[in-house]
Amino acid sequence: MESSILSVRAFSAYFGEHAVLNNVNLSITERKATAIMGPSGCGKTTLIRCINRMHELIPGTRVSGEILLHAENLYGMNPINVRRKIGMVFQKPNPFPTMSIYDNVIAGYTLNGIKLKKRDRDRIAEESLTRAALWGEVKDSLHRKGTFLSGGQQQRLCIARALAMNPEIMLLDEPTSALDPKATAHIEELIEELKKQVTIVMVTHNIAQAARISDYTAFIYLGELVEYGTTQKMFTVPQDKRTEEYLTGKFG
Repeated sequence: MESSILSVRAFSAYFGEHAVLNNVNLSITERKATAIMGPSGCGKTTLIRCINRMHELIPGTRVSGEILLHAENLYGMNPINVRRKIGMVFQKPNPFPTMSIYDNVIAGYTLNGIKLKKRDRDRIAEESLTRAALWGEVKDSLHRKGTFLSGGQQQRLCIARALAMNPEIMLLDEPTSALDPKATAHIEELIEELKKQVTIVMVTHNIAQAARISDYTAFIYLGELVEYGTTQKMFTVPQDKRTEEYLTGKFG
């Protein structure tokens, strides 16, 4: 029996008086990849920013409803703890430019004031880079700046940085949209591996990508969850005409 790790219940998000998300209900299955799809401006990124409590960092925003991680409301938790449990990787690779590759990986500990022995830092750096399929490429240049890496390597470094905190969920906001096809294929292979250990929620515009690597797909349109189910079912027999029109390129 597949178990749910995250439940979004009657959830709405606002910028001022404007509802960007309206009454969304969604259960995310543990250790699977869920794609969040929909046209630009439909609320996809807002949804994942709400999941790791980043939406509220923007002045004039508010939310209603609940997001539960293992039945505990994220909005009753300390946001720092939320972000340790739920890692996020953005559209554009963003390693900390002044830090080495090594320091980038353990930045979550440093920035949170968590003191580690050197052997623990070394172990976390190696394990995280290995999980992000980057260790072999950078192990001899750990103390060079992260910014000297290629775009695809920088994105894997950002994934390693998120993995270092051992999150239960990884949020990926269009993680390959700034990358070339080869680097994109690398990241997709990585997601296939990672979902065996960590739940993946990924915003993507790329319908083919969602078909390749997600187990479940949510289709959001104008702030509303139109349809949600297994990717295979949604891509073959969509229940809602708007989903079908989006998937066949009528709009997007």
